[in-house]
Amino acid sequence: MVITLLSDFGDMYPASMKGVILSINPAASIVDISHSVPRHDVRAGAFMLMTCAGYFPSSTVHIAVVDPGVGTERRPLAIRAESVEAGIHYFVGPDNGLLIPAARSIGELEAYEITNTALFRNEISSTFHGRDIFAPVGAHISGGLRIGDVGGRIFDFIDLDFGEAKKKDDSVEGRVIFIDSFGNIVTNIPSDIAGFQPGNILEIEGKRILFHRSYGFCEKGEPLALIGSHGYLEIAVNQGNAAALFNKKAGEEILVRKLY
Repeated sequence: MVITLLSDFGDMYPASMKGVILSINPAASIVDISHSVPRHDVRAGAFMLMTCAGYFPSSTVHIAVVDPGVGTERRPLAIRAESVEAGIHYFVGPDNGLLIPAARSIGELEAYEITNTALFRNEISSTFHGRDIFAPVGAHISGGLRIGDVGGRIFDFIDLDFGEAKKKDDSVEGRVIFIDSFGNIVTNIPSDIAGFQPGNILEIEGKRILFHRSYGFCEKGEPLALIGSHGYLEIAVNQGNAAALFNKKAGEEILVRKLY
């Protein structure tokens, strides 16, 4: 059984989560998606989880923890998502929107508030629910626990989406949803809305750039636009940092105009 982990914890805290998981389900195969989510950035974590979850096999349990509200009244959440194409995936983490885009990308979802304290570790830290609640619950699910046994189903979970891009004539208005470690600007403009072709000249933030299929089609240091592997319009600089060049941050609006 595969269990994935995603967090903003850095290089120490995930080890104790893995220890808890393996003590409950020694047969679990643990895969780290990332522990370098920008600190407290729920939207970035949600995007990273969404872009990776669907590549894992059916029955994978995804434990994700970017949790600024840890120790407060925010609820712990477990989700079952299913589709014919992706099979069944489980998501465990805080009820702050982090899990929702990934679960929706899999298929129809059912959300459950985790209230079965028998599944938790004996001692619960108010600052480390990843280790004491989410890791053991995910491990039990990976071992065959029915998701309904974690607690009651809920419908008022915290939602999160990346907004909807709007196209008007030759322009597309969207929003920056993620800045990756290369400084590439990932927008919420999907490929079918963008509709650009290699060779098109675009105007972004007053700068004219070419639309290409990939980074190597332009010179080092040259900006470009492309559809990234995630399926969204991306602004990049070949071997450079587009976020710095265009002075853009996650959450900001972006206007892309096709010149010709």
